[in-house]
Amino acid sequence: MSLRIGDTAPDFTAQTTQGTVHFHEWIGDSWCILFSHPKDFTPVCTTELGYMAKLKPEFDKRNTKIIGLSVDPVDNHATWANDIEETQGTAPNYPMIGDDKLEVAKLYDMLPAELEGSAEGRTPADNATVRAVFLIGPDKKIKAMLIYPMTAGRDFNEVLRLLDSLQLSAAHTVATPVNWRPGDDVIIPTSVSDEEAQKKYPEGFETLKPYLRTVKQPS
Repeated sequence: MSLRIGDTAPDFTAQTTQGTVHFHEWIGDSWCILFSHPKDFTPVCTTELGYMAKLKPEFDKRNTKIIGLSVDPVDNHATWANDIEETQGTAPNYPMIGDDKLEVAKLYDMLPAELEGSAEGRTPADNATVRAVFLIGPDKKIKAMLIYPMTAGRDFNEVLRLLDSLQLSAAHTVATPVNWRPGDDVIIPTSVSDEEAQKKYPEGFETLKPYLRTVKQPS
């Protein structure tokens, strides 16, 4: 299957470092970030998992659950967590899915559905495409997707910024311009008429072009 923004995130049941997770039930009324890794004990992923642990309080503030996935058994994750804590200063404080049968990786189109076998004997290079980030809303719809190569560490500050943009848009029907940061002006979508915008923003907005109108970020 091929996943796109707006699709329902596939549901699954999996073993994690924090017990069995029924994915949609686990998300509940929260937002969710699912981020995946091609193999345990890989260098770039080690740095990423530690950094996400440090960022977890920021995601908590945003009513967002984070869950990792690696193509190895859960028992391996526990050993890897020791290395992560030793080298990065923080061990994963969120569940890590053990995807040794490649089920979730295939379900999320990170590996070919017809691929046979398990994680045993596979190298990180075999699983190179399992380097994705899925941002999922409380409605269980995929709101954004990012895919990185193994050699480039993911910028999880950007994931946090993207999450802020998505949540702002969901709450206020606005869009965010290039390089937007929380507190910057936002864009009024073309789906909102001038009359509607005047009612919504009585303090006014700026019209640069009929299709490009900016306004102070709603609180």
